[in-house]
Amino acid sequence: MSRPACYPPAASDPPLLDVLTSPVPAGRFDSPTDHRHVLCLHLGGPVPVTWRAGRAERDGVRLHGQFCVVPAGSSTRWTLSAPARSLLLRVEPALLRATATELGQGAGALDPAIHLRDRHIEQIGWMMQAEERDGHPGGRVFADSLASALAARLLALQHRTRSGAAAAGRRLPPWLMRQLTDYIEAHLERDLTLAELAAVAGYSLSHFKALFRAAAGLPVHRYVLERRVARARQRLLEGKLGMTEIALEAGFSHSSHMARCVRRLLGVSPAELRA
Repeated sequence: MSRPACYPPAASDPPLLDVLTSPVPAGRFDSPTDHRHVLCLHLGGPVPVTWRAGRAERDGVRLHGQFCVVPAGSSTRWTLSAPARSLLLRVEPALLRATATELGQGAGALDPAIHLRDRHIEQIGWMMQAEERDGHPGGRVFADSLASALAARLLALQHRTRSGAAAAGRRLPPWLMRQLTDYIEAHLERDLTLAELAAVAGYSLSHFKALFRAAAGLPVHRYVLERRVARARQRLLEGKLGMTEIALEAGFSHSSHMARCVRRLLGVSPAELRA
């Protein structure tokens, strides 16, 4: 990307916040390592993905405006079912450190994360996208103001997440999380209840909800729904079962229920997937 005239050369005075619209290919993709923190806002229709950062792995569906966080110096591995586009917001670590010091929130390090949604960060992204498209009419001062707002919001979101996890005591240990997700996969066709899953994990209902969300990054009901849609998608693409059979195997009450959930998460109907 050619640098806007309002930005000095990167070597002498790098901008606090940079923006780039980037294609992401289908299949396996390792994100480039950057010395900056990178936020990847998804652009366009829903795309099912698998995401790995270190030993943590998540399946899900990328929706327009959702973003992931790739901390400076790290890389994430993506497996996409279709090509996608991302709006990359690249912020200097020095800004995060300075903002964290001002707010009394530690060293300003970021944790990797995916499938986040925050209207403030979305708005900053769309404003930076418009600035880039229009040749940065607001100049350096406007971009720097957006950078400061972004840094403060990121730290606030992370502080809230860490505080919530601390209040819950801890997250489910990896071995128990695997046991629980295996149980969910093996019983997707059943009408699973929160009490049943809490009993499998060995926690009270109230503790289980917070611990599961801290470990998985999303509520229990949303995780189960995403796994049902993933199962339905797999069976639809195999093309061996009828719609009603697939719906029941994936845990939906009927084919119309499956169709509503598949369209809501994937943006297409079961018939379109099968075609």
